[in-house]
Amino acid sequence: MTHLAPLLVETSPLLPVRPPETVSMRTRDGARLDADLYRPDAAGTWPVLLLRLPCGRRTALTSHYAHPRWYAARGYVVVVQDMRGCGTSDGRFRPFEAEREDGADAVAWAASLPGSSGAVALYGCGYAGIAQLLTLAAAPPALRAVAPAFAGWDVFSDWAYEGGAFRLADAMEWALRSAAEAARRVEDGTAHRILSDAARRLPLDEEIPSRPQALRDYARYTHYDDWLSLPAPDRSWDALSPRAMLADMPGDVAVMQIGGWYDPRLAGTLDAHEALSGRTDGRARAPVRLVVGPWTAAGPQDGPSLDSLQLAWFDRVLKGEGADGGRGGAVRLHDVEAGRWHDLPAVPPADTAFHLSSDGLANRQGGRLGLEMAESAALDVVVHDPRGPVPAVGGHAVPDAGCRDRAAVDRRPDVAVYTTPPLGEPLTLAGRVALDLWVEADAPSFDVSAVLSVVRPDGRVLPLTQGHARVEPGDPTRPLAIAMRGVCATLAPGSALRLSLAGACFPAYPVNPGTGAEPGETRRVDAQPITLLIHSGPDRPSRLRLPLSGAADAPFGQPAPGPSFPASGAASPFAAATRQTSRL
Repeated sequence: MTHLAPLLVETSPLLPVRPPETVSMRTRDGARLDADLYRPDAAGTWPVLLLRLPCGRRTALTSHYAHPRWYAARGYVVVVQDMRGCGTSDGRFRPFEAEREDGADAVAWAASLPGSSGAVALYGCGYAGIAQLLTLAAAPPALRAVAPAFAGWDVFSDWAYEGGAFRLADAMEWALRSAAEAARRVEDGTAHRILSDAARRLPLDEEIPSRPQALRDYARYTHYDDWLSLPAPDRSWDALSPRAMLADMPGDVAVMQIGGWYDPRLAGTLDAHEALSGRTDGRARAPVRLVVGPWTAAGPQDGPSLDSLQLAWFDRVLKGEGADGGRGGAVRLHDVEAGRWHDLPAVPPADTAFHLSSDGLANRQGGRLGLEMAESAALDVVVHDPRGPVPAVGGHAVPDAGCRDRAAVDRRPDVAVYTTPPLGEPLTLAGRVALDLWVEADAPSFDVSAVLSVVRPDGRVLPLTQGHARVEPGDPTRPLAIAMRGVCATLAPGSALRLSLAGACFPAYPVNPGTGAEPGETRRVDAQPITLLIHSGPDRPSRLRLPLSGAADAPFGQPAPGPSFPASGAASPFAAATRQTSRL
């Protein structure tokens, strides 16, 4: 166990900063891209930090980062650029289509600006984060470092869909906001007002919930229909995604990814770190790091600021200063329960099975979760009613993301709940999570929402991670494999782990009508009740896979004994099995 470097202590006087200048460049196809330039008002040259934005350069992403003047005063030239079709730049904005080439052209141009040392780094979050990885794939010679935050790795599975289900709330909100900006550029005041209002209050109760009237009326301003009508990975998605360009990623550019446990793109961030850490191209290897904090896509509310993290990183890799910027392991994870940080050489896999069992009353909170498989088979029945779908509460997939109490949701009869006994000693989980679920339904298509939570002694149920799967006609469900992102949490004595399963998670994902129809073609009246059959036991061993042994091998501080439980006669099999991971 280690602690992240403290907030930066200034060791040298801050530099004066020149007033911002508006500068422009031309891309290889002639489009003009406008930018604001901030630089120290002093003699010398400095590395360049380039921030490329789709949301208007004057904001400078101050929702997440310090103003560019802050970086300029600390010895950097900072360039904040409007992407193609955004702000005052030329062209039409089409998500991710031009970022590889435009990003490479912008890096080469930025390296030649007044005050530049010739070394360029990229930073930014969300769309600006994945645009960095696309630029990295173009391998511009002046690029020395990237710091994508809350970015992801694959546009299909990190931005548009998850487990085969459309990311309804997330995708709709972003489409409405980007469409409103496109309308503003052409001074379409009516469209801008309607789209902006819809983005603030998502229109999810219309006849076709996944295709609200605002996005149908103003489809010319957005990519939304294109994404909604392409529900499977193909070459068109690959053309937008860094994941498909891994072979082009150079190994001599330093990478620091920043993710959040409640960020919708965390799974891709973990995948990207694993892929980029394994780059082998014969050249000198630059450092690759991953930091995952207690954050949503809205950025840090607690813990270190993104600025303190990446300034230490840039000082190290661009200036050779500040060894603390590289202290610790390649992976640094924030423990959302204990509030401390863990250093690891890699993200541990999901390698310890917790088995589901019950007496058929998991939808009355009677399901059990433990390290030993039950001797007999069990069947839990859950009925999903589209008139009142199970709501999304907290987690990563809704605008109101985060660690929010879902105890009331778990009391619903359409949620199957599997809980461990209370722990007698601390238990640390750190790494990947996955679910192998034996499930079937009385409809050709159905959804499964899976949420892993900690049950606090005071009765609160707080989500740690979750996964979702849409089963289409003919998909294998023996078992159904559901990726559940990752987790880092030390459960305190008296706490318990809980797995909650349901047939919906609305509005994070559209309500499945049961027919196999695509969301954009599904009216509210088309949805039918769906009965889910959840199996467990020797013949159909539904199991949750958690990162226990991987965490045990990590330097997490003082060893802790395996969990123990209140005396109740026979010794708990859960306690006995967990003693094998006592180095936690």
